[in-house]
Amino acid sequence: MPSVFSKLSALFEQKQSATGPLLALQSMGQPVWTPRDFAALAREGFMQNAVCYRCVRMIAENAASVPLRVHEGREILDDHPLLKLLQRPNGAQSGSDLLEDWYGYLMVAGNAYLEAVSIEGQVREMHVLRPDRMKVVPGEDGWPENYEYSVAGRSMRFHQGEGQKPILHMSLFNPLNDHYGMSPIEAAAYGIDIHNAAGGWNKSLLDNAARPSGALVYDAADAGLSAEQFDRLKDELEKSHQGAANAGRPLLLEGGLDWKPMGYSPRDMDFIEAKWVAAREIALALGVPPMLLGIPGDNTYSNYQEANRTFWRQTVLPLVNRTSGALTNWLADSFGRGLRLKPDLENIEALSGEREARWQRISRADFLTVNEKREALGYGPLEEGESVG
Repeated sequence: MPSVFSKLSALFEQKQSATGPLLALQSMGQPVWTPRDFAALAREGFMQNAVCYRCVRMIAENAASVPLRVHEGREILDDHPLLKLLQRPNGAQSGSDLLEDWYGYLMVAGNAYLEAVSIEGQVREMHVLRPDRMKVVPGEDGWPENYEYSVAGRSMRFHQGEGQKPILHMSLFNPLNDHYGMSPIEAAAYGIDIHNAAGGWNKSLLDNAARPSGALVYDAADAGLSAEQFDRLKDELEKSHQGAANAGRPLLLEGGLDWKPMGYSPRDMDFIEAKWVAAREIALALGVPPMLLGIPGDNTYSNYQEANRTFWRQTVLPLVNRTSGALTNWLADSFGRGLRLKPDLENIEALSGEREARWQRISRADFLTVNEKREALGYGPLEEGESVG
C-alpha cells in the first residue's frame, strides 16, 4: 500500500506547487470557513462608524468610476462582446454598479467574488456574491477546487474545472490564511471601537443632562434613608433630571443630601481628541488621507489636490489595476486570444496635472518620432499619409 509520502512525491512530479498538497492534507478537502465575523465588521465598522463608511464609499465609488477598455495588441476595441458585458453585466446593474459592489465587499470583507453565467460556453452575465456566504473547498493540490455558496440552509457548489471558471475570487493579503484575505476594517478595529465608544459616551452624557456621573451622599446624623424615601428620590432624579429636555434644571437637595461628582468632565477625559486620533487611524488603515475626510490635525499634505492625487495613486488605482488584471485572466480567453483589459485613466480629474506634465514632457522630446510619442501616450501609430493636424 503506497504511503502518504509516496503519494506526495507523485504529486510533486506534476506541474503544481510543491507545498500545495500539504495544504490539502491539513484541510482534508472540506470547506474552509472565513476566520472572521463578517457581520460584526460590517455592522460595527461600515454601518455604525461614519469615518469607516465614508472611506469605503470613497474607495468603491472612485474605483468603480474608472472605465475598463478592451485592448488587442496596440488597438483599443470600441465595439466588442467583452466590452458590452462589462458595460451591462446583468439585467439589474450597470458595470459601475457591479464594480462598486465588488470594491465595497473587498474593503469590508477582504474578499470579493464574481459569478460568471455562461450559455453554450459564452459568458452572458456576471453577478457579485456576498463573501460571508461563500466557502472555499480545496482540492488535492491544496488550492481552491470548488466554491460553495450557502443561503438559508441551501448550498450551491461551483466547480472550478477546465475552461471558463464560474467564480472569480480576489482577496487582500492575509499573512495567516491560505485562502481568505484580510479586511482593512479588521486592522482598524481598535480605532473603530474607540471612535464608536467616544460617540456612545457623548450620547449618554447628553441623555443624562450633560453632567458626568456622581453620587448623592447622605450626611445626616440619624439613620439612613428609608426604602420609601430612596425610591422617591430615585424616581425624581430619573423623571426630572435626566435627558436633554431637563438639561440645566437645578437639583434641590434636602435632609442632609450632598452631591459628589464621581466621573471626569469631557475636558478631563479629552475624548474629543481621542476620537480624532481614532478617526485618523481608521482612515490610515483604509488608505484615505485624513485631509479628504475633514479630520483636523493632519498636515501631511500641503493642499487638498495633493492629498487627492495621493489617494488615487496609492489606494484607488492599485485596486483598479488588480481588478483589471484578474478580469483579464478570468474572462479574456473566452472572448478571444490576446485580449487585455486596462483602465482608462485619461479622464480622471485628480490626475490631470500629472497627465498635462507628461504630455508636455513627451511633446518636447525632439529625438522621438510622432509615432513614438503617440505610443508613449498610449495611442496607436499614424497610418501613412495621415497627419497629426
